[in-house]
Amino acid sequence: MNLEELEWFVYVVECRDKSFCTGIAKDVSQRIDQHNEGKGAKYTRGRGPVCLLAQSGPFSQGDALRLERSIKKCSKSEKLARLQAAQPAR
Repeated sequence: MNLEELEWFVYVVECRDKSFCTGIAKDVSQRIDQHNEGKGAKYTRGRGPVCLLAQSGPFSQGDALRLERSIKKCSKSEKLARLQAAQPAR
């Protein structure tokens, strides 16, 4: 795999109601802006503004999707630890 394929990041945001939302994006800052403008995921509409708690990457798109899926299955307290543990070696 070449470095150009490693362009995806996994992130966790906290919504106004203190719930967490996990997602993937190539540009996390832009994606946070979309969430806060009500144009992001359906889950975050009406729960904004959101605040970035953690991000990890870069990953391939497939690896980012697999990590996102596994994090979504975790309890709230496990989500951040799981994301930090997945930080790729550089």
